[in-house]
Amino acid sequence: MTGATPARPRLRADARRNAEQIRRAAIGAFQGRGLSVPLEEVARAAGVSKATIFNRFGGRVGLIEAVIEEVVANELYAAIDRTRALDGAGERVAYYITAIRDLQYRQPTANDVLLQEFPHSQQLMDICRAAGEINGELVAAGHASGTLRPEFTPDDLHALVVDNALALKHGARPPRDAYDRRTAFLLDGIRGRQDPSC
Repeated sequence: MTGATPARPRLRADARRNAEQIRRAAIGAFQGRGLSVPLEEVARAAGVSKATIFNRFGGRVGLIEAVIEEVVANELYAAIDRTRALDGAGERVAYYITAIRDLQYRQPTANDVLLQEFPHSQQLMDICRAAGEINGELVAAGHASGTLRPEFTPDDLHALVVDNALALKHGARPPRDAYDRRTAFLLDGIRGRQDPSC
């Protein structure tokens, strides 16, 4: 029996390989189509059974939490960090709204997160909380500098993001040039009279 490979370590290696195949398949599926892609499709792309996804990740929410950073969270947090690094309040508002709308257009998963489609995921709720915090910061700074209309509130900014998520998730997808033109209209509509770009 000496020199024989024990069965258990090989099974652990198989399990690790299966988990990584599932992760890669989930990232590809979620990035392209959002977080509600049928798990059967993820399993098929990974070359495993749906039961294996449950065994390895505990179900959809566990799988989402295993890949959400790579799918969209890292990009969203990077946009928040870049926003905070900018100098002027008006520049921060314009950058953040443009960046979030761009992310919403490119990544269906961003809309699922912002719509809180999976409220049992602590990670997704943390992302939403971070978005809420930056909304409050931007609106407060915009009011203090006069770059935002005084009646514009953090709830208004949240509603604009959510309305856009709903339109992209459930409506006809607009051409990119039309979408970007509407982003400019939105920014023009919320700017205060002291904004130098007005």
